[in-house]
Amino acid sequence: MNARKLHSRRGEAGYALATVTVLGAVSLAILGSTLVWTTNNATLNERHNQYLESLAAAEAATEKVLANLSTDYQTAGAATVHSRLSSYAAMVPTTEENSFWGGYEFNNASGGVGQTYIGVTSPWAVSPLISQYQGLHGYAATIRIVSNARRANSRFDITAAVGQDVQLATIPLFQFAIFYNMHLEINPGPNMTVRGRVHSNGNLYAQPQATLRFLGDVTAAGEIIHDKMPGDPLNRSGGTIVYEAEHDGGVNSLNMPIGTDNSPASVRQIVEMPPTGEDPNSQMGKERYYNKADVVVLVYNNRVEAFGGPNVLGSPSIPWSAARNFIGTNTTFYNKREGKTVKATVLDVGKLRDYNNTSNPIKTALGRDISSVYVKDLRSQTTDTQPGIKIVNGQTLPPSGLTVATPQPLYVQGHYNAPSSALGTDNTSQTKPAALISDAITILSTGWSDSNGTKSLSSRLAQSTTVNAAIMAGIVKTTTGSYSGGVENFPRFLEDWGGDTLTYNGSMVVMFESEVATAPWRGTGSTIGIYNPPTRNWNFDNNFLDPTKLPPGTPAVRTLIRGQWTMLPPHTTEDSDYMGGGY
Repeated sequence: MNARKLHSRRGEAGYALATVTVLGAVSLAILGSTLVWTTNNATLNERHNQYLESLAAAEAATEKVLANLSTDYQTAGAATVHSRLSSYAAMVPTTEENSFWGGYEFNNASGGVGQTYIGVTSPWAVSPLISQYQGLHGYAATIRIVSNARRANSRFDITAAVGQDVQLATIPLFQFAIFYNMHLEINPGPNMTVRGRVHSNGNLYAQPQATLRFLGDVTAAGEIIHDKMPGDPLNRSGGTIVYEAEHDGGVNSLNMPIGTDNSPASVRQIVEMPPTGEDPNSQMGKERYYNKADVVVLVYNNRVEAFGGPNVLGSPSIPWSAARNFIGTNTTFYNKREGKTVKATVLDVGKLRDYNNTSNPIKTALGRDISSVYVKDLRSQTTDTQPGIKIVNGQTLPPSGLTVATPQPLYVQGHYNAPSSALGTDNTSQTKPAALISDAITILSTGWSDSNGTKSLSSRLAQSTTVNAAIMAGIVKTTTGSYSGGVENFPRFLEDWGGDTLTYNGSMVVMFESEVATAPWRGTGSTIGIYNPPTRNWNFDNNFLDPTKLPPGTPAVRTLIRGQWTMLPPHTTEDSDYMGGGY
């Protein structure tokens, strides 16, 4: 009995030892596999992290090129960018910028060390714009920038590549329904619908009393603020703001290519006469309306000079015997807002059209119809008077359209660029390209009479009027206790429009402050006695989305538009290598 028990215990001990041995071997195998897995996983993580770091380095190289390219384009234009392509290609992050970059090697996807690839994939042409500017056209080119980056002295030979496509574009300003180079305020009392794009290079303030509806994209380089601008003394409530498309703050500022800063004071120079000695081919010189005009009219105390603009071959003179048919200097009227008598230079568009139809030296030198006029009244003024340019008889424009520019207040009397069959409508199919550029813009209805200017508001009764033209003019901005009047009062009025309609089709652009007509907006009604507002039938003119239908001398802004950003296989630059296949 005892012998059998001893034998059984020894068998059990041997079985246990075998089990422990097997389990130990299995554990060692598992531990070995775990160690291998952990090592491989750590290696994979290290490789992945190194790839991401190299990808960030490659992106940094493309961003360095973009920063320099964008600055050059904004300040100097397309020709300068094109001439510096090889310089951009030599740009990569350096240890002078940060010692961190000493650990990386950059190449241009073709083996060129210390280089970034840059190429033009779509040459300069009038083209549809991409990204946030889809639907607009501009003079544009698409640039591709590619950088390959790898960490030097690494046990992993990992190269990461990034490609960016950007579009450099010059965008005509009149493709925007509303464009402000300063803070934009829009605070209408009645319902208002804005059809077309809206942009502000400052903040956009909106505090309507009714429904303010934006049908197109709304952007601001500053913020979009649903409140009144600081300093605005008016209290409004009960309004609703509706965005039917995108609305974004913090976007790029859109700047004019004038070779200096884009402040309102600097931009205003485009409507001023050039100073003596300025090169007309300088950045500012090319943007001045004086230099772009077909006809320049200067009115002095004792004479009127009319001649072809600097870009007209020979700048031929127009004798007074011909010029006096479309230029008048004997008109005055009272401006209730300014509290001054306007000594007006009158431009009769119908008679200018007649002059254009004759054999004249300007048309001969141009080889085409006259389509732009610059006017400045240089006559002496008193404390009670003010210069102004008054446009009359403008219902039908010259065949190629007409841009009228002046650094002084502009008054448009009666229907303008408005075929009789389309009066009071948004039908602009038969209009001509037209723009009105000035210190301030005042619309005088078909019922206006110069002799009534000094009379009470009840004697200055407006009649429904249609104006079809892009407008670029100054404003008197909001200050503490004084409202600018906002977009809704951007065109100025001097009549009682109660019950009558201003039909307007065009584009409203504010680039600077008024320097001549500087009286602030004071409101409406008989107590104030300046005007009562019209019923506003205002629309963006979709003709301006067609580059062939823009007004003569349309100003433009430059911008860099980001398109496709792509992680690439190393050493590739072609379209077939890009993921996504589009912008």
